[in-house]
Amino acid sequence: MENIHHKHVEVRGLKLHVAEIGSGPKVVVFLHGFPEIWYTWRHQMVAVANNGYRAIAFDHRGYGLSEQPAEPEKATFKDLIDDVVALLDSLGINKVIFCNLFSTS
Repeated sequence: MENIHHKHVEVRGLKLHVAEIGSGPKVVVFLHGFPEIWYTWRHQMVAVANNGYRAIAFDHRGYGLSEQPAEPEKATFKDLIDDVVALLDSLGINKVIFCNLFSTS
């Protein structure tokens, strides 16, 4: 997508691929399912950015363009949580709205 910017951010010893669009103090973080990648959320990211939010999606460790940990078989759900917290800290974000592929509404 034309306005989505990409970068790698070092998080807990791994380079994670981050896709981002929009600006402002309100942030929405999109977490992809398994085995998906950030691209799952591209249309939603543009939509929330067009409504004044900063939209961020990243490839979880070992997925897409993010680095794989040395022992991927030992990864846990807590690793994902810790990665999200560390990523937000590195981006200077302290409050977000989370969206996930399996939300129920």
